[in-house]
Amino acid sequence: MAWHEELLIGFDLETTGTDPAQARIVTAAVVETKGGEPVRSLHWLADPGVPIPAEAAAIHGITGERAAEQGRPAREVVEEIAAALAGHWALGVPIVAYNASFDLSLLEAELRRHGLRPLGERLAGETGEPATVGPVVDPYTMDRAVDRYRKGRRTLEAVCREYGVVLGEAHEAGADALAAVRVARAIAARHPRIAEAELWELHRDQVRWYGEWAAGYQQWLRRQGDPRAVVEGAWPLR
Repeated sequence: MAWHEELLIGFDLETTGTDPAQARIVTAAVVETKGGEPVRSLHWLADPGVPIPAEAAAIHGITGERAAEQGRPAREVVEEIAAALAGHWALGVPIVAYNASFDLSLLEAELRRHGLRPLGERLAGETGEPATVGPVVDPYTMDRAVDRYRKGRRTLEAVCREYGVVLGEAHEAGADALAAVRVARAIAARHPRIAEAELWELHRDQVRWYGEWAAGYQQWLRRQGDPRAVVEGAWPLR
């Protein structure tokens, strides 16, 4: 069967901010799905160890007080998330994340912050050399590539509407992870070249597509009057 009909793992983080190098994990979900339906899920609430800004709490609903009282130590949560993702990758199962370069780069930064093994080292083979992280499926990157000139926003909510996917509770990690899987499946159903791609081929395509988008956006920003604008083009890890 095509990749989108097989086991897919939805992944999402809710965090303290928008900079993946500095923000901390507040909630996370890893949702195993088959045929777009959840079959097993893991959820985490972390105490990030830093204040949760009011604007972040307003988005995902977790205040600093709640995280401190109910959340588990951040180091434990970060390790468990990384172990879960690496376990699926080791079996060749793709991780599906909307705007994957944000979530995975933030997780990688958290691993470094807590002195834990990076994702690539967890996938190292017999040589011990860090492996390529993946395969990753990013509906955000795919949608921009297959429908480049569509007007409107590319938020998860907007793209769900475009593909007829019902989003449960936006900015709840489990709901967003499941929605990412369903959007990925809908993109594959609409675009045969996506559905027919081998997983690692699709992963490499997304590396290229994201880099092309970043270069184009950087050029646009510079034309708009910011000559020093830099848009990071690496995917899925910045």
